[in-house]
Amino acid sequence: MIREHTTPAWVYLGGLALAITAGVINAVGFLGVHHQALSHMSGTVTLLGMELGRGNYAVALHALAILAAFFLGCLVSGALISQGRLRLGRRYGVALSLESTALFLAVYFLRRGANAGDYLAAMACGLQNAMVSSYSGSTMRTTHMTGMVTDLGIACGHFLRGATVDWFRFRLYGVLLLGFFAGGMTGALGYERYGYDTLLFPAILSGMTGVGYTAYKHYERHHAPPSATA
Repeated sequence: MIREHTTPAWVYLGGLALAITAGVINAVGFLGVHHQALSHMSGTVTLLGMELGRGNYAVALHALAILAAFFLGCLVSGALISQGRLRLGRRYGVALSLESTALFLAVYFLRRGANAGDYLAAMACGLQNAMVSSYSGSTMRTTHMTGMVTDLGIACGHFLRGATVDWFRFRLYGVLLLGFFAGGMTGALGYERYGYDTLLFPAILSGMTGVGYTAYKHYERHHAPPSATA
């Protein structure tokens, strides 16, 4: 569970960077050959059922493969980060490095027209979403905005009837929503000029976020009091 007075700055900055990353990936997925969402699975599950019902088995198989890839990313993240409690020593840097690698590989395959590029990008999103869910106690997402918009709407409703509003969460979700929106714009602008190479930006951004986290983790370990590192 994220708290205003216990959440370090790297969580806010990392969350923003990852929301931008997911926004770019999803925009490229929509603008690509298959016009397919990659960062969230609601539409993919709908598409899977719809195309099976219509007898379009090739399209349904592609949707199923994207769903399986996203699931695999979540599975890998769960194996790496075994506990949901926020703690600096968790292997978030490893998870982000794997996400970055998957995105670089996605660019390689997409340049060649291979569907594996979509699957790798979806797997990267699954890995990221599960990782963020783990360190936030399932109160924060970065690859889809449904829960964020829902909570923001609830907060506004509480404000209108004079009830207590969690302004910390309101601000945090607002920043993540803007980050995802900015990522979508960046992805669209990049795709018009660079095509699938636009995914190099989130690949580098997620990699830099992982490196930054790892550097901060080692800095804290070397400068923390002995009781804090025991």
